[in-house]
Amino acid sequence: MEPGERHPYDTPLSAGLRFSVELIAWIAGPWAAALASVWLIIPVAVTLVGLPAVFSTPGDKRNVIVATPGPVRVVIELLLYSVAAFAPWFVWSEGMAAAASGVVVVSAVLGMPRLAWLSKGAPA
Repeated sequence: MEPGERHPYDTPLSAGLRFSVELIAWIAGPWAAALASVWLIIPVAVTLVGLPAVFSTPGDKRNVIVATPGPVRVVIELLLYSVAAFAPWFVWSEGMAAAASGVVVVSAVLGMPRLAWLSKGAPA
């Protein structure tokens, strides 16, 4: 993949929504974990930020630190989507949690072609 080039399954809109989901997970996940123990804040934050940053599928991301098969990347993203969908309900107002869940749903729907492509091993 050339610099600045995207594969056809990753549109700017779907990428932007996916990043929004990551932000929601990065903020609400550690916050919700803190309800169980303040000692969980840092490990949860490092896990939620580190997994998608370190493990990437070649052909999907420009910068690959650790090459990861597409199906493994799907599992990582489903973890982030799950945290972003559920954690806000424990720590944010009902309206904010509903908005966050709405972003997750829209992102998941618009990202389905990319997730299907990744689940097939991200063929070139």
